[in-house]
Amino acid sequence: MQVFWYDADTVVLRQNKAVNYEAPFVFLLFGDERVVLLDTGATVSQQYFPLRAVVDDLIGSWLGRHPEVGRSYGLLILHTHSHGDHVAGDAQFSNRAHTTLVPAGREAAWQYFGFSDTPDERGEVDLGGRTLVVLATPGHDAAAVTFHDPWTGILFTGDTVYRGRLYIEDWTAFSRSIDRLIRFGDTHPVTHVVGCHIEMTTTPGVDYPVRTTYQPDEPPLEMTVDHLHLVRSALDAAGPKPVRMVCDDFILWPTNA
Repeated sequence: MQVFWYDADTVVLRQNKAVNYEAPFVFLLFGDERVVLLDTGATVSQQYFPLRAVVDDLIGSWLGRHPEVGRSYGLLILHTHSHGDHVAGDAQFSNRAHTTLVPAGREAAWQYFGFSDTPDERGEVDLGGRTLVVLATPGHDAAAVTFHDPWTGILFTGDTVYRGRLYIEDWTAFSRSIDRLIRFGDTHPVTHVVGCHIEMTTTPGVDYPVRTTYQPDEPPLEMTVDHLHLVRSALDAAGPKPVRMVCDDFILWPTNA
């Protein structure tokens, strides 16, 4: 796995594309009382995808810099949505002490966040001195959520918005979720919009083919609130019915069109 410390309390990790072409990014955010892992990647096997070992090592490193925190420091595992390439590593943590794993399916996850089925659902996850805002953003997947971390200002959009093929299961719900993210981004400090994949090349409108395992010409992971507005503009241009549309930084890709 690639490991990048964004700051002293925030880690960006990426799975090896040679192991799984999806190569999702996962994120580790440390608070005073517990750390949250957002998603668990695309591979079950600890031999080929040692997520548990890497996370334990990173937590150990962080605890070494914070001797005031007890060894019962908790790990919370949440998900941006329920697709298999974001939950496959869950089983690696099944017997880990001081660990809470919230299943990724809509019923369990949304209940944990305190959501019902009304629009504009919003919840919070308290890590101790660091509280994430959670927004219901279905469309890519019925269980999809977006996390905002005021600590860094990052908006973690999962597979709803990223530089790649935006697979859309529910066109109407996706459109509403993009509107919601725009309203949030226009009224809250957002430093970066960060998804869970990179599938585009640096050539505008050109993506790597599905199952590509080597991508030497990638654009950056991070995006801006402007990208949310670009998605909105593409949806407006596409119209109310699902249609595939190629844009510079992403592709609208309805799964039922």
